[in-house]
Amino acid sequence: MINYTLSRASLADVPELEALLNSAFRGESSKQGWTHEADLIIGERRTDEETLQGLIQNPEALMLALRLEDASLVGCVALEKKGNLLYLGMLSVAPHLQGHGIGKILLAAAEEQAREQGIGAIEMTVISVRTELIDWYIRHGYRPTGETRPFVVPQKYGSPVEQLVFTVLEKQI
Repeated sequence: MINYTLSRASLADVPELEALLNSAFRGESSKQGWTHEADLIIGERRTDEETLQGLIQNPEALMLALRLEDASLVGCVALEKKGNLLYLGMLSVAPHLQGHGIGKILLAAAEEQAREQGIGAIEMTVISVRTELIDWYIRHGYRPTGETRPFVVPQKYGSPVEQLVFTVLEKQI
């Protein structure tokens, strides 16, 4: 079992969060893991400090940071209350530690947050061609709603190699 601490991220965590998210989703380093977007989007950045600062300062949102005993940041997840739902995004695990249960810990923490807030469902979007990731979420109780949404990447974060859409997943809590 992994020894870790899970806490609410603060503005002081932004540089580490940015590095983690970008390394988990984009660029060559992301290819150490199985959840990357490096083959789908040309570009090295998934997010930036400004976006993360806005998320952390949003009173309807919460970013959880998972650290190992040595204080290294190895996982995070963003949660935002949207009406009757808790939107889950940016679930990230350091590429070299993917497959070690950190993602499951973050999902469980998100579900606990939903229960604590009296929210009955969690929603997320996943790029539709990332079937292995969608399958992972399905194994953890999330279900496709049948809805798709446009996948729009701000130019500063790169450009898709093909037309992409999001699949919407939801789990009743």
